[in-house]
Amino acid sequence: MRRTTVFLAGLPLVVATVLVASPVAAGAANGPALAVDVTAGRHAISRDIYGMNFADEDLAAALRLPVRRWGGNATTRYNYALDETNRGSDWFFENVPGNADPAGLPDGSETDTFVDQDRRTGTDSILTVPLIGWVPKARDYSCGFSVTKYGPQQQTDQWRPDCGNGIKSDGTPITGNDPADTSAPAGAAYVTDWIHHLTGTYGTAANGGVKFYNLDNEPDIWFQTHRDVHPNGAGYDEMRDSTESIAAAVKAADPGAATLGPVGWGWNSLTLSGADQQTCNIQGGSCWSNPPDKAAHGGVDFGAWYLGQMKAYQQAHGVRILDYYDNHWYPQETGVAFGNDSDPATNALRLRSTRNLWDPSYVDESWINTATQLIPRMKQLVAANYPGTKTAITEYNWGALDTMNGALAQADVLGIFGREGLDLATLWSPPTASQPGAYAFRMYLNYDGNGGAFGDTGVQATSADQGQLAVYAADRTSDGNTTLMIINKTGNDLTSQVSIRGRSLVPTAKVYQYAPANLTAITRQPDQRLIAAPVAYGQPPLYLYTGTFPANSITEVVVGPGGTGGGSTGCTATYQTTGQWPGGFQGQVTVKNTGTTPFTGWSATWTYANGQKVTQLWNGTWTQTGGTVSVTNTAWNGSIPPGGSQSVGFLGTGSSGAAQAVGCTGHS
Repeated sequence: MRRTTVFLAGLPLVVATVLVASPVAAGAANGPALAVDVTAGRHAISRDIYGMNFADEDLAAALRLPVRRWGGNATTRYNYALDETNRGSDWFFENVPGNADPAGLPDGSETDTFVDQDRRTGTDSILTVPLIGWVPKARDYSCGFSVTKYGPQQQTDQWRPDCGNGIKSDGTPITGNDPADTSAPAGAAYVTDWIHHLTGTYGTAANGGVKFYNLDNEPDIWFQTHRDVHPNGAGYDEMRDSTESIAAAVKAADPGAATLGPVGWGWNSLTLSGADQQTCNIQGGSCWSNPPDKAAHGGVDFGAWYLGQMKAYQQAHGVRILDYYDNHWYPQETGVAFGNDSDPATNALRLRSTRNLWDPSYVDESWINTATQLIPRMKQLVAANYPGTKTAITEYNWGALDTMNGALAQADVLGIFGREGLDLATLWSPPTASQPGAYAFRMYLNYDGNGGAFGDTGVQATSADQGQLAVYAADRTSDGNTTLMIINKTGNDLTSQVSIRGRSLVPTAKVYQYAPANLTAITRQPDQRLIAAPVAYGQPPLYLYTGTFPANSITEVVVGPGGTGGGSTGCTATYQTTGQWPGGFQGQVTVKNTGTTPFTGWSATWTYANGQKVTQLWNGTWTQTGGTVSVTNTAWNGSIPPGGSQSVGFLGTGSSGAAQAVGCTGHS
C-alpha cells in the first residue's frame, strides 16, 4: 500500500506542536508521551538476542527461536565420545552418563540430539568446548570427593552416599584430591576430534552445522564450581594460553564457526581474573583495590587485557579466534534473578533493575552499588581493545517468568538488548511454553502466530518516563513496517500520546497485546487510526495517536509504510476562501493526485492561527482540535485517479484569513 504526504508551498510555515484530542479512557491515568523517529538512531538488531539455553522443542518451534545454547557448569567437563558430563559443585562433583544406550556413540550423544532438535526447529546451536583441560575418564558414576577415600563430609548424595561435597565435617575444604578420580586430560586435540565429528555429521557452520562455540563456562569461578580438578583460580596468563589453544583448534577444524569468550560469571568478571577473585575472597580488604594478578599485568583490568591479547593473536597469526566478548549477567538485587517473589517491593525492584543494563544514572541496588551500564561498558571495552568483536550475554535471568511481572521485565530486557546493540543473548533457563515469560518472547518473535516479528532495524524511541511506560521501535526489512513495543510497568492503565515521525505511513496500525486479562494468548486489538499532523513544508511526515495501555501490559503496534512522502509529488492540497461575511466565511480544499498510482482514499489537514472554527463541512468526515482541521474522504469520493481531484466545502466562524500547513495524504 502506497501513501504520499505533501504540503502546499507558498503558505506560511507552521507549528511546532500539535495536540490530538482523545478522551482519556475511564479509570486511566495520563501517561508519559512516547516519540518515535524512524530517521534517527538507525542500527541493526540481531535476532540472536532472542535466544535461550535448553529450550524444549515445543517452545523453540512456537517462538521460532533463533539460537539455543548448550551451556552451564556441567558442560565444562563433557566427554563427547562417552556422552558423559561431570556436574561439578552443582551435584557432588559426579560423573553422569547422558544417552542411556551407548552402543552407537558418539552418534546419538546428548549434544548430537541437542543439534538434531535445533535443525528441526531452524535454530542455530551454541555448544560449549572445554578450556579447563579435563573431561570424564569413563562412563561411570565416579565422583571427585569420595567419602571412602577422603573421609566424612558435610553433605553427601542421598542416592550415592559415597559422593560428598568436598567440605569436611569441620567446614574446611578437602584439598589435595586427585583429579584422575573422575577425569582425564583433554586439550586441543580433543576439541578438534569433537568438531570433526560434528562437521562430519551436520556439516560445517557455513553449511548448516553448529554455528557457535562457547569457550567453556564461567572459568573465573572454576575454583568453586570445579575445584576437584581446578582448585586454584584461573589467572590472566592461563586464560590467554588456554583460549589461544582451544579457540585456534575450533577455527582450524571449522573456520566458519564463531567463538564466544571468556564467558565470565558476572560483574567481577569484567575486571578480575579468577585468581584475583579467589585471592580477594579470602583476603578481603585492600586486595579488591589492588589485586595481585592484575598488578602483575600492569594494573590493566582483566576484560581489557583479555581483549587486547586476542587482538595481538590475530595480528601475529592472521586469524581471529574470538568473535564475541561474552559475559554472563544475573541481577544481584535480592529476590530478582531466579526469584518467584511477587510482593510489590520485589516486583518494583525487578522492573527497576533492568536499568543496570544501560542507564548511567542507575546505581545498582545490590552489593555492586555503582552504575554498571553493562552493555555500553562491554561495547566500550571492545571498541577500545579489540574493535570488530561482537558482544554477547549467554546467561541471564530476571526471575518470575511464571508471572506477568517477570514477563514485563523480560520484554523490557529484550527491548534494551535491541536498542543498545547487543549481538547475542540466551536466557537461562527457559520458561515453559504456556508461562507469561514465553509470551514476552512471542511478542518479539511471533506475535501473531504466523511469524510476525519485531523489526530488525532499530530506530529512536523515547518515553517521557521509561520507568512507567517503556517504548522500543524498529523497522522491519521484510515488509517495511514500523513496529513499536510499549511496556506499561505500572499498576494503572495509562493514556499517552504517541508520535511517529520520519516517513509516510498508512492511516491505521495493527495492535497486539499481552495483558493480565488473558495470560494464555496475545490478543489482536482494534486497529488504531493515525492522524497525519501538520508540519512545516519540507519537513518529514508526523503521525499522532492517543492510546490507552492497560496496567502491567505489553503492546505491539505495527504500522505499514505509505507512499514516497515528504516531497513535492504524489498529493497536493489547495485551500480557497470562496465567500466571507462579518464573523463567518465559506471555504474549499481541493485534494489532487499528482502521482502515477490511483488513490483509494485520502486525508487532508490545515491549521488556522486566529481562532477560526469549522462549523459545517460536506464531502468529507472532519474533526477539529484547536486550530487544526483533519478531513478524510467519504465512502463515495475516496478514489482519485492520477491527475484527478476531489474537493470538500465548509462553513466557518471567525475572520476568513489564510490557512497554514495545508497538506494531504493519498492512500493506494
